[in-house]
Amino acid sequence: MQTTTLRLHTAFRIGEVDPRVFGGFLEHMGRAVYQGVYQPASRHADAEGFRKDVLEALERLRMTVMRYPGGNFVSGYHWEDGVGPREHRPTVRELAWNTIEPNEVGTDEFLSLSRRMRWAPMLAVNLGTGTPEEARNWVEYCNGASGTKYADMRVANGHADPHDVKLWCLGNEMDGPWQLGHVPADQYALRAQQAGKLMKSLDPSIELVVCGSCSPLMPNYMEWDRTVLDYVAGLADYVSLHRYVDNRADDTPDFLAVTNAIDRQIEELDAVCRFVQAKQRTQKRPYLCFDEWNVWYKTYNREGLDPKGDFPRHLIEEIYNLEDALVVAGFLNSFIRHADSVKIANIAQIVNVIAPILTRGDELLIQSIYYVFEMFSKRRNGVALRTSVQGPTYRGTLNGEVHYVDSSAILDGRELKVFVTNRSLQAEAPLEIELSDEAISRVENAELLTGPDAKAANSFEKPHVIRSVEFKDVEINAGKVRVQLPPLSVLAVTLELG
Repeated sequence: MQTTTLRLHTAFRIGEVDPRVFGGFLEHMGRAVYQGVYQPASRHADAEGFRKDVLEALERLRMTVMRYPGGNFVSGYHWEDGVGPREHRPTVRELAWNTIEPNEVGTDEFLSLSRRMRWAPMLAVNLGTGTPEEARNWVEYCNGASGTKYADMRVANGHADPHDVKLWCLGNEMDGPWQLGHVPADQYALRAQQAGKLMKSLDPSIELVVCGSCSPLMPNYMEWDRTVLDYVAGLADYVSLHRYVDNRADDTPDFLAVTNAIDRQIEELDAVCRFVQAKQRTQKRPYLCFDEWNVWYKTYNREGLDPKGDFPRHLIEEIYNLEDALVVAGFLNSFIRHADSVKIANIAQIVNVIAPILTRGDELLIQSIYYVFEMFSKRRNGVALRTSVQGPTYRGTLNGEVHYVDSSAILDGRELKVFVTNRSLQAEAPLEIELSDEAISRVENAELLTGPDAKAANSFEKPHVIRSVEFKDVEINAGKVRVQLPPLSVLAVTLELG
C-alpha cells in the first residue's frame, strides 16, 4: 500500500475535547444493573452490593459522565419507586423490556456509585408515562436544600446534603413509536418545555438534554429536531442523537467505512442547531449529546421479550470482535474531529448489555471494544486539531469512499496525541505524521490493538485474543513520525514536541 501522510498544524484547531465525550450509559435492562454492577450474592460484592471486579475494570476506562436509568426503561419509570428503605420499595413489571424490576437500585444508590467512580451523573426523566411535575420533583429530591417536601424526603433517606445533579435528559427517544408515551414532535416539544421550565425554575444551574431524532432512518429525521428545537431551544443546552451500527451484510470494508455516516449525522444535526439559532437570532445554541452509540446487531432479535417477565434476563449481550473495535475507534475519531459541536457522548452500555465488559457468575471478561475506549480515554485531554489526510482510499458498498487510514489528533500543551486506524483487511499501511509548524522530538508512549482476523473475539475460555499492547515500532526522523500499521489495527500514540 502507498504511504498515507497525516498533516497537522498547531494553529488549525477545532475546539477543546470535552472530557464528557468519554461517558457511559447504565440502563435497568437485562443484566446491566443486576448481575452487572450490582450483585450482592457475588464473592466480589462490597458492603453496598456492588461488584468490586466490575468497578475496578470500569475505573480503567476513566469514564466522566454516566447516563441513568434509561433508555427505553425510563419512559415507564417512576423515580419514587426507587428511593427509601429497600424493604418498602415495590417490585413492578417493567414494560420497555418486559421484565421484573425490584427497585433494589435507585436514585441514591446510583448517585453514591457515581461519587465513588467520579462520574458526573446524568439522569433521564420520564416524559413517556410521567409528568413534568414528577420530573421537577426529582430535581428537588436530588438538588434541593432541606425544608421542602422532596428535599426532606432525601434527608429522611439518609442524605442530608444535596446530590447536586447537573445533567438531566428530557425523556428518551420520544420520536420512536416503540417508546412508552410516544407522541408527535410538537406534543413532545410542549411536554419537554413544560418539564424543562419547572426543572430550571427549581435549579437554574442544571443543564438539559432534549430528545432529538434517535436515528437517521426515522421518517421525520431532522424535521423532528427542527420542530422540537424551535420550541425548546431557549431551555435546551444539548440535543441528543443516537446511533447503533451493524455488519449484517458481512461486508467488513463497508462496515469500517461507516465513519462517513457517523460524520454526516453529526454535521446534519449540528446544521439544524445552527439553523434554529439563526432563525431565533440568539447567542445561545444547543450542542450535541451523542448519548447512545455502539455496535449492535448480533443480538438484535429482542430475544426473551415475552410475557413471563423473567428477572434478570440475558438481553442483547453482544460479543465484540476485532472489526467492532475498529468501528468503536471510528466513533471516537469522529467525536474528536467534531469537538466544536459534540460535547457529551455515552457508549451504550457499560456491562453485559452491549458492553465492553461481560460477567458470567463471578467471572469477568474484557471485550475488544474495551481496549479501544481505554486507549483513547487515557489520552483525551487537549484541543482537537484538524487533520489533512493524503493517501490511498477505497469505496464501501453503501458508505462511500474513505481513506484506508482513519484518524484524529489532540494537542495538549507540548504533547500531541494521535489516533489512527488501518481499515485494510490484508495490507500494512505505511504512515507518516507531519506537524507543519513544529518538530516532533520523542515518542512518549504508544499502544496497538490488532488480532488474527476481523472476526476474532475474546471469550471466557480465551480472554486475551484481542487486547492492546505496547508498541515500539514508531520511528522519528527529521521531526516526522513513521510507522507501519498492521492490517485491521488501531494505534494510539503520544508524542512530545520540541
